[in-house]
Amino acid sequence: MRRRRFAEINVVPFIDIVLVLLVIVLATATFVIKNELPVDLPKSGSRSKIPPKSISITIDKEGKYFYEKEPVTLETLKARLAKLDPLKEQITLNADQKSQFQKFVSVIDILKSKGFKKISVITSP
Repeated sequence: MRRRRFAEINVVPFIDIVLVLLVIVLATATFVIKNELPVDLPKSGSRSKIPPKSISITIDKEGKYFYEKEPVTLETLKARLAKLDPLKEQITLNADQKSQFQKFVSVIDILKSKGFKKISVITSP
């Protein structure tokens, strides 16, 4: 007697695996978003992507500086930026809309004096 081969492929186990992976991705994405600093970004009409592998500098509404989510002083920020290669590094600047504009200008001044060319200012659409 000849055996009959499967005429159909059972996709139910495949769908189960995909749904479990989807739940894992969504749960992980929620933790990643909650790890960010609470900054109310200024509004903008243009929209752009945040560059991957960039160094984040944040100014919160109290005017405190953060380098990669770590609180720093302006002098510490200068020292850390001096150690970087200004031609290769991409800098993203997040400033709360209620922070003093002078704090923003101080950071831009440091970046320009160190020779950084790749600077992105992050806004909310």
